[in-house]
Amino acid sequence: MWHSCTLHSLTINFEALDSFDNISDDQVDTKKSSSMKSTVEACNITEVTEFVFVIFAFNPSLQYFAFSVFLLAYILLLIGNILIMLTIRADYRLHNPMYFFLCKLSLIDLCYSSVTVPKMLIDFFSERKTISFNGCIAQLYFFHFFACVECFLFTAMAYDRYVAICKPLQYSTIMSKQLCLWMVAATWAIGFVHSNIQTTLTMGLPFCGPNEINSFFCDVPPLIRLACTDTTMIDAMIVANSGIVSLGCFLSVLISYIGIAKAIFKIRTVEGRRKAFSTCASHLTVVTFFFGPCVFIYMRPSKTFQADEVVTIFYTVIAPMLNPVIYTLRNKEMKTSIKKFWGRRTK
Repeated sequence: MWHSCTLHSLTINFEALDSFDNISDDQVDTKKSSSMKSTVEACNITEVTEFVFVIFAFNPSLQYFAFSVFLLAYILLLIGNILIMLTIRADYRLHNPMYFFLCKLSLIDLCYSSVTVPKMLIDFFSERKTISFNGCIAQLYFFHFFACVECFLFTAMAYDRYVAICKPLQYSTIMSKQLCLWMVAATWAIGFVHSNIQTTLTMGLPFCGPNEINSFFCDVPPLIRLACTDTTMIDAMIVANSGIVSLGCFLSVLISYIGIAKAIFKIRTVEGRRKAFSTCASHLTVVTFFFGPCVFIYMRPSKTFQADEVVTIFYTVIAPMLNPVIYTLRNKEMKTSIKKFWGRRTK
């Protein structure tokens, strides 16, 4: 649905022309005709007020199956992350920096996925999968906010593992409660700045049609492709901004794990190396699942690739669902605490 101009501007132009008493009638008619033409041309530039998602075009036989799969994934995501948060809060033995960050990661995963997935599930049975312009911008803002927070939270978790393995004697001193709180606060502050930059740059573009987004949620790359102006500079600025976040966090995590790897190889016993590596394996797996798709989508110009749809679904639905599974299956402390927590609840 697009806004169109009214005839009010035409009337104003005519009144302005009629005010010239010292020109001939032929000149007035000529000026009126020219004014009407320029105003009508201006009115042909329409403003998009809603967008249409076109990524999911299943035939009826697959519609219910696809909906069931994504609904199940979202339910598992909710249950898994809520379970992790409740377990960490209930078990005082898990009140340490590692599980403090894990609890915050579960909260961010819930918010991050809830920005996009519920709307996607509703759209499965909508004849026209639409979203208002303001709703689209809001979705874009909160998606990038929570995604950026998650990036820096992974970086904080990598630093925590680095200190735990490379400086075990100073771990409790370095990773104090105050430092952990400041690190989490910093992730939220950086996420706020990043999402404001992305949203401001996108909102500044003119959208005058078409209004079909080749995705199931509003994101920067598909929106830029709909702008009716040259987006070369804006595209470069957005890629640079996203690149600083995703590549900067990824390199920080990589540097931390290079230090961790060196420390692990210095451990003489096989059991010691295995135990040290097991504390990092879950985090490393989750980081790979998260940063891989982010680098593929955001560290390149906003061009369409066939793999975009699969990659987008993976890092918005599948990866957040896998996080609680990976952290609980590969972590003995979490499995033990969950069993005790639910054992007490069922008695």
